[in-house]
Amino acid sequence: MFDWEDLRYFSAFVASGSLSAAAKSLGVDHATVARRIASLEASLNLTLVDRRPRAYVLTEQGRRVGDFADQMTTSSFALEHFASAGQAQVEGQVVLSAPPALLGSLVARSIGELYSRYPRLRLQLVGSKSRASLSRREADIAISLTRPTQPTLVANLLGHLDYRLYASAAYLRSADRQRFIGYDESQAKSPQQRWLDQQAGGRPLVLQSNDLRIQAQAAAGGVGIACLPAFIADEYGLQTLGDTAQSMSIEIWLAVHEEARNTPRIKAVTEFINATVKPLLRL
Repeated sequence: MFDWEDLRYFSAFVASGSLSAAAKSLGVDHATVARRIASLEASLNLTLVDRRPRAYVLTEQGRRVGDFADQMTTSSFALEHFASAGQAQVEGQVVLSAPPALLGSLVARSIGELYSRYPRLRLQLVGSKSRASLSRREADIAISLTRPTQPTLVANLLGHLDYRLYASAAYLRSADRQRFIGYDESQAKSPQQRWLDQQAGGRPLVLQSNDLRIQAQAAAGGVGIACLPAFIADEYGLQTLGDTAQSMSIEIWLAVHEEARNTPRIKAVTEFINATVKPLLRL
């Protein structure tokens, strides 16, 4: 019989794609992950990875075992939430993943109200550009800019977030309106960046960052024009450029695993998000 902990470590390796990434997610060193994988191979009498000089590569047997591990992780996740769904007390940890700008400006500043109602609740806020996997338990709840497609997730549209062109008052008073601030290559294909490129008319970006707040800070410093949502632009005293009707919008989605949605602590947080974040968006 294999050790369940060995399987958990192997599952983390399969999900992350490397020993170092798996070690980071588990809070251990990569040698421990390698040892656990070797132990699982010995227990199952299977070769799960091809040990190459610079990386571990999954074998066909490893991929199959990875699929089984994923199914077992999903089942254990469902069992845990089935057991806790009958508890009346709202307590324990909830991991919420969302884009950093939304997490900071729309969620974090209102959490005091949530804690006043549920003092035994504990939140972990994970700022992530990409949606964390709810199936692999990287998060319990996710706010994302695209609609989730996994069949095991329950998703609802929180609303639409409008983006416009903003700059500092000093920059708008200047004759130069040719400098633009935008995302780096990691977000080059995002709807916001594509729209900004159209507005820039082929002019190169003078500053690039994958962090929306850094873009806003640069705009506030007079660097140029940025594509921002109003809640961030207002924080930095930025002014809309030209016609206020000139804008683009993206959808904001709230997702939770179907097996977890009725767990008291998960339900309390999703209801809080619907009550506090949804009114700040355009329906």
